[in-house]
Order: sequence, then C-alpha cells, then structure tokens
Amino acid sequence: MRAPADGYTLLWTGSPNAISATLYEKLNFDFIRDIAPVASIARLPLVMEVHPSIPAQTIPEFIAYAKANPGKLNMASGGNGTVTHVAGELFKMMTGVNIVHVPYRGGPPALTDLIAGQVQVMFDNVPTSIEHIKSGKLRPLGVTTAARWEGLPDVATIGDFLPGYEASTWTGIGAPQTTPGEIVDKLNKEINAGLADSKLKARLADLGGTVMPGSPADLEKFIAEETGKWAKVVKFAGIKAE
Repeated sequence: MRAPADGYTLLWTGSPNAISATLYEKLNFDFIRDIAPVASIARLPLVMEVHPSIPAQTIPEFIAYAKANPGKLNMASGGNGTVTHVAGELFKMMTGVNIVHVPYRGGPPALTDLIAGQVQVMFDNVPTSIEHIKSGKLRPLGVTTAARWEGLPDVATIGDFLPGYEASTWTGIGAPQTTPGEIVDKLNKEINAGLADSKLKARLADLGGTVMPGSPADLEKFIAEETGKWAKVVKFAGIKAE
C-alpha cells in the first residue's frame, strides 16, 4: 500500500483479502480503496467431502441427515475466516443445517482428523484432498464452483441442488492505488499473455485451477462482489478473527 507506485512492487491477492474486509473489525487499510486491481490469475474449486461413515451419498441426502441429527456433525476447517470455513458457513446459511464448526490451525491437521473420522465433513481445497478421494478415504458430495471440475467429472456442483451457491479460492495481482493507469494496463496485458500459455494453463488445471483472464475493471468488479458476499456470511455466522 505504501510502496512506490511504479509497477515493481505488486500484491499477490486473493479470497482471504475479500473475507478479511469484514472478518477484522479494525484494519489499517481498506483493501478496495487502497489497492488498484491489475489482473486476475485463477480460481480453484473446493470440494465438500465427508468421512465414509456418514451415510449420505449426495447433497440432498447430507442435508436430510444433518437435519435429522442437529448439532451432532462436526465441520472441520483450516481456521476461523479461512475459505474452507466460510464456504461451509455459506452452505449452513443456505440450508439451515446445524453443524458444529471445528477450526484447526491450518488445513493439514483438519484433513488428518477428517480421514480419521474425528470430524465428519469439510470443504477443502481440491489439490489437497483429491488423492484421498481417489483412494476412497473420503467421499466427495459436491464441488463448490458454478461448473463441475474435470478432475471429478462425476461429482455434481453444490449449486445443482442449492441454486446460487458458489465458493472458490481465487488469486489475482494488485498494485498501490496511485499506480499510473498505463503501468496497470501494461501489466494486465502481459499477465493475460502469460495466462494464455498452454503449459501454464495445463499446470493450473492439474492443480484444479482455471485461468481468469480479464481487465483491471473485471477484477475490481469481482473483488467487490466477493467482498459483499463474504461480508454477509461472516456476519451471519458471527465469525471473529482468531
């Protein structure tokens, strides 16, 4: 924010910034006001997954099971206010299910306890869960993005059953707010050229990601939408920063 606005100091930004705008009561910066959007990079789906001991095979079956067992299911996350947390809270908000959130200090210990059956459900990033899903240690119920993920082609989207549900991990590039427009435009052009590279697109696809080419204005609009959406979820769930 205070770096020289010359295009050489950039911010690797993403979904945590949109969440933090509401998660923290006092920040010494305003993300939307103080950062100039430069270019989007990619978005990655999360996957809603359960321990195999849970009888539900689909999203509707899980909702019915959770409503029949209020407060008895535990939902793991990588910590309060993480994407893996708010994605689950959005699900709770839209379905009215009573699931107990269990925050961990990062995704790996949460995933370990999910595999062990200490917790029953998690909304995890695809790259860290895919091998456990393929081995049968975890059962996927739905991906969180609007479209299905090609790595799990037989797994429906949560939005197929909950219209309007969407959550993802996304990344982009920002710069100090006073960075000249011509510098921002040049960076945007070169970043989009890089995103068009077939090798880069293939590598991102391996990780579950989809490139998000677009203009600075596109990223600005997207950030505003994400900030507004997660603000509603943070307030609904009463989430406080750890």
